[in-house]
Amino acid sequence: MAGVIWGLILLFSAGKKVLIVYGHQSSGSFNAAAKSAAVEVLTTQGCTVEVSDLYAMNFKATCTAEDITGEVKDAEHFKYAEETKLAWEEQKLSADIKEEHRKLTEADLVIFQFPMYWFSFPSIMKGWIDRVLTLGFAYSSEKRYSQGVFKDKKAILSFTTGSHESMFSANGINGDMNVTLWPIQNGILYYCGFQVLAPQIFWAPSYVTAEARGAMLEAWRTRLQGLLEEKAVSFAPSDYFDGEKGFQLKPEVQEEHADKEFGLTVGTHLGKALPPNNQMKAGV
Repeated sequence: MAGVIWGLILLFSAGKKVLIVYGHQSSGSFNAAAKSAAVEVLTTQGCTVEVSDLYAMNFKATCTAEDITGEVKDAEHFKYAEETKLAWEEQKLSADIKEEHRKLTEADLVIFQFPMYWFSFPSIMKGWIDRVLTLGFAYSSEKRYSQGVFKDKKAILSFTTGSHESMFSANGINGDMNVTLWPIQNGILYYCGFQVLAPQIFWAPSYVTAEARGAMLEAWRTRLQGLLEEKAVSFAPSDYFDGEKGFQLKPEVQEEHADKEFGLTVGTHLGKALPPNNQMKAGV
């Protein structure tokens, strides 16, 4: 039976393309080991894997007019989003952004591998988000959330923390990790249409034993074998909201959920208790 399951996984994964956006300075880090495990397992399954090693690439994190070749439309009142949208349409974006656009366009799955800094991405990876997810290319007012540009792609956050899991609980000093993840998973990934897979969180690897770190990596390797088949976490779809009334939940949706114990999502919670693990586990 195990052989049959592995054969099905290989069949499903063959020909798939994966982009790993990797943001750690050290080749000897736990993040590097997690990245290497992903490359090995996914390649073995028949996937084509590309890695954007941001530090090795010396990737520019700042959004400036240098991201556009030639003259900008309005240098005196420079607006990055509008100028880069125009540059994208006219094929005038800088070479590094164009290359990341290529990788992203081809990818079926994007893995963001990083150490959590200040409850978010490292600055170099945030710069990748700011520069590569260009207006027009990655999103627009018409193409976002469930109707987003990347609705046929999957994405996952795979990261290490500097605090133990208990500190990121609903009763912990750092607060609920589901709340921490909402701006990233909803406001960036799902906003661009990605099917967001439940995060792979390596809790405080610097403070556990070598054996525990090995177990973390082995769990990741096991999960990677079926990662492309996983269901996404839940978000409220775009058609739940009335665009003519400030993108508020439609009355019929509010009525449907009026008697339910929990809100729809961490962000769209209707003033109710947050749905447990809404940003941590696949939707049901």
